[in-house]
Amino acid sequence: MILHLHLVRHGQTTFNRYNRLQGWCNAPLTVSGLADADKAGHKLEHITFAAAYCSDTSRAQITAARILDINEAAGHVRPELVSDMHFREQCYGYFEGQDMSLAWTAAGGPHGAKNYNDIVEKFGLAATRDFLKEADPFHDAESDAEYWERVEGAFALIAANTALKDGDDVLQISHGNTLLSLAHRFGDDTLDLSERPANGSVTDIDFDTTKPFNEALTIVRYNW
Repeated sequence: MILHLHLVRHGQTTFNRYNRLQGWCNAPLTVSGLADADKAGHKLEHITFAAAYCSDTSRAQITAARILDINEAAGHVRPELVSDMHFREQCYGYFEGQDMSLAWTAAGGPHGAKNYNDIVEKFGLAATRDFLKEADPFHDAESDAEYWERVEGAFALIAANTALKDGDDVLQISHGNTLLSLAHRFGDDTLDLSERPANGSVTDIDFDTTKPFNEALTIVRYNW
């Protein structure tokens, strides 16, 4: 079964505005963030969603609700919104809420990397998670293996929905680093991965529920 997933990055929050790591903690949407959600809603208002999913964070739930409001007003049947922790952003542990540049310097410094992009360039994306967990004095930050195990659980939750059928469209409210991670893992060389997807942007992914996770996702359109 092929499902057409429409992944929207939640609207801008105060932590996004202040350049702070957000992860599993909550921060309210800004006025611009509400507008981000509405903009995404209008991009997608022509689509009939068979299901809708988001993380159990307020920024994702509010973004989802505004998109579904617009979709319903356009004449579509409103699907039930499923909120689940498997759809959360990467957990940054001790570094939640800290300035991004300081956190990534703390993670990369012991390995000779000065910031997030430097870690990726020298060691790969997986190292950003493993180095941050290593730098976390409580080791609560997710390792790369822990992160992907949880994310895979999110897609398993969608695949287990017996009401879905081949060709259905599914709304999924996602997070910046998660979208970037999916693009790194499943995208090709044509994608510009120099920056995280914008708040309110849409990434379209085809999900083949019959394949193992490593082969199941195809990025159709990224960060538009």
